[in-house]
Amino acid sequence: MISVGIIGFGRFGKVLANILQKGFFIKAYDPKPTGAFPGVEFTNIDSLLKEKVIFIAVPIRHFESVIQEIAPKLSKGTTIIDVCSVKKYPLEIMETNLPEHVGIIATHPMFGPDSFMSNNRLKMMMDNTRDTCNQFNFWKQFFTDQDIQVMEMSPDQHDQLAAKTQGVTHFCGRMLKEFGIRKTVIDTQGFRDLLDLVDQTCNDTWELYTDLQLYNPYTDDMINKLKLATESLGNHIKELKNVEN
Repeated sequence: MISVGIIGFGRFGKVLANILQKGFFIKAYDPKPTGAFPGVEFTNIDSLLKEKVIFIAVPIRHFESVIQEIAPKLSKGTTIIDVCSVKKYPLEIMETNLPEHVGIIATHPMFGPDSFMSNNRLKMMMDNTRDTCNQFNFWKQFFTDQDIQVMEMSPDQHDQLAAKTQGVTHFCGRMLKEFGIRKTVIDTQGFRDLLDLVDQTCNDTWELYTDLQLYNPYTDDMINKLKLATESLGNHIKELKNVEN
């Protein structure tokens, strides 16, 4: 069986392994391994870098240092596939640091460890960044065969849309937790949906949340618009009160 490599074996690395096991033997490297995982061989970084296809599943904040570390050790014919939740930032890092003979495929699986098992409408963004080794069509078809809807788009388009969707979702979930939202005896279904949102978003690490906000160039604009919308709604209530008085 053909093997592939995964650098970074945290919560999402395990999800990725579950998907890739349907067609590949998996070698993985993580500086802080959490123990054995079925069907995965843990190895050192130098051994893993001999793989022809390597997925990078490290936290966004560590992405640049990882790419800079492995770039000089990659041989001709290697393809690097990242799975970061933002896309412009890792793309710039890879194009700047990886040699021309190394292929680059930018992806963002639009699901996480909590939604992977319960969501039967999985989506994945892919960008044919630098297909030096003619791998893009193969991996697009592989993920499609796993019932994942593949959407091709540019990293910039992805980040704009992600700020308005994933960014809003995580921001609202964290905001409601900060607010102190709690179950009550009169919960409506809509309120229970909000509680589920908090549970889902806050089950991810604080580091993932802050990386989503810090490394997407469109996040600040999204947050400012949310604040303006909140203020606008509050002002409407004040105006109604003034009219009634």
